[in-house]
Amino acid sequence: MTMVPAPFPAPFIVTALLPRDLHQWATALRARHFPPERNFLEAHVTLFHALPPSCEAEIRAVLASEAGATAPVMAQLTGVMSLGRGTALRIDSPNLHALRDRIASRFHGLLTAQDSHRPRLHVTVQNKVDPAAARLLQQELAPEVTPRPFAFRGLGLYLYRGGPWEAAGEYAFRGVQR
Repeated sequence: MTMVPAPFPAPFIVTALLPRDLHQWATALRARHFPPERNFLEAHVTLFHALPPSCEAEIRAVLASEAGATAPVMAQLTGVMSLGRGTALRIDSPNLHALRDRIASRFHGLLTAQDSHRPRLHVTVQNKVDPAAARLLQQELAPEVTPRPFAFRGLGLYLYRGGPWEAAGEYAFRGVQR
């Protein structure tokens, strides 16, 4: 009898959900500019990269509580951002940072080094390319990416198993229709 090893527990990723119009536009930018062999995802704003799978029930409870008590979080698309070997859309949102800080405090001592620090909020549209190619895209996109306000519609939860993310839940902000 051959034993099949149990799958390795997958960490959880938490994102802020973009409004549908901005999500579609940014996903189209990713489709045009992200290396296709690595483009498994739609546009997203990552808040946590790897919350521990052992905390699933608590993660779900915290996201439901925070989202249910929070009005749609205002933000500003502010322009293009360099990732060194990539390009992103820069986002500014003090209220999203405050929400993320509250969630992070609930998982103190369980966060990875990467998740222990406040992220630079952004949507990646290109990554892991030559720095010169990234600079060219930044120059090309700069006139197209005009500052504008928007509201995040909730929080997304995903499992990371090494490839495309597996959707694990959406938590709408108070008053947002799914």
